[in-house]
Amino acid sequence: MDSLTSERFITETGTRLLVQVPHEAAQRVLQAIVAADPLTYGDYDQVAFTTSAGVQQFRSLPGGRNPETEAAVTVPCVELQVFTEATGQKLEPILRAIYHAHPYEEPVIQLLPALRTRHIRGMDEDNPNRFWNRETPDWVPIAHRPKST
Repeated sequence: MDSLTSERFITETGTRLLVQVPHEAAQRVLQAIVAADPLTYGDYDQVAFTTSAGVQQFRSLPGGRNPETEAAVTVPCVELQVFTEATGQKLEPILRAIYHAHPYEEPVIQLLPALRTRHIRGMDEDNPNRFWNRETPDWVPIAHRPKST
């Protein structure tokens, strides 16, 4: 995919970082990530995605901080997903921040080499599918809604 080119968008390489975390700690972990990397995505920063709650399962083995368990236990969790331009050793401060903020002894963190697309500024702004070119949908943040006269 590194040879993907287009006049409509550019591509950038980096890392897709996924972290499973109990919902109550998700905002704290995300803020720790943002403190280590602003998660810039074009004209935006702090770009992240949090899944709906799911169920993480695990079985504690002997030797860890927690007692071993006979069977797998479950914990309701969400998954934080972000893209960072950091790769290799440049990921270390982000991972250190996650380990500090996460409530687990062994957080489930996955790092995937990734390619992302970015729009070319100013293109396609008259597209009728853009939210600013049609009646404002409910999901549009108040700060991005047209000013009433």
